[in-house]
Amino acid sequence: MNEQIISQEGYDKLTDELNFLTTTRRKEIAERIERAKELGDLSENAEYSEAKDAQALNEGRVLELTNTLKNVTVVQGDTLHSEVMMGSIVTVKSDNKEKKYTIVSFNEADPLNGKISNESPIGVAFIGKKKGDSFEVETPRGVIKYKITNIE
Repeated sequence: MNEQIISQEGYDKLTDELNFLTTTRRKEIAERIERAKELGDLSENAEYSEAKDAQALNEGRVLELTNTLKNVTVVQGDTLHSEVMMGSIVTVKSDNKEKKYTIVSFNEADPLNGKISNESPIGVAFIGKKKGDSFEVETPRGVIKYKITNIE
């Protein structure tokens, strides 16, 4: 797995999820398995099968999060806001409209809420740019021209 860049907020979100899955969720699933075992024959016990499936899914997610957290670099936003980087809030002008985007890591992306991944075509194009820079980005809808009007 390649090393990924992630914001502190994204890192905290992943570690919180991992903590929940390895403590609370594991305990809940173990209790479900024990209750299902008390029902008798395990070969025809739907509750037991469902609990074991939930356990497998939980452990798969724990493994995925553990591996992800081993391969991330946490970055802090640029306090001088001189150029776009992880965590930057970028105001851009495109088609005479202003939009704000926050540059986030792969697991925090939420384009409908203005959070774009640093690995997306737009995110890659924004990284390293300065206020006043104009550039074009190839998107599925065609080439879009942007001008950075502010960086927070």
